[in-house]
Amino acid sequence: MCRNITTLRGLEPGATTEEIEAAARQYVRKVSGVQKTSAATEEPFERAVAEIAHITAHLLAELPPRKQPPPTLPPLRRIAAREAS
Repeated sequence: MCRNITTLRGLEPGATTEEIEAAARQYVRKVSGVQKTSAATEEPFERAVAEIAHITAHLLAELPPRKQPPPTLPPLRRIAAREAS
């Protein structure tokens, strides 16, 4: 499940708030089955994204450093790298 969520631990520089939120949003989309929010789903969806992003940031801060960087870059960094070249 969630094969498209990339590893954020061990990035240099560390994962940004935007990268953490993007991963949380992707996770909530997958587990909820909600791809586009409606009036009925927007509030609980966004609350879940915020809570998971918050917990993820704490997790990344508490884990020991990785011995090797992650094998792939998060999508936001891949897009920025393409635009820069």
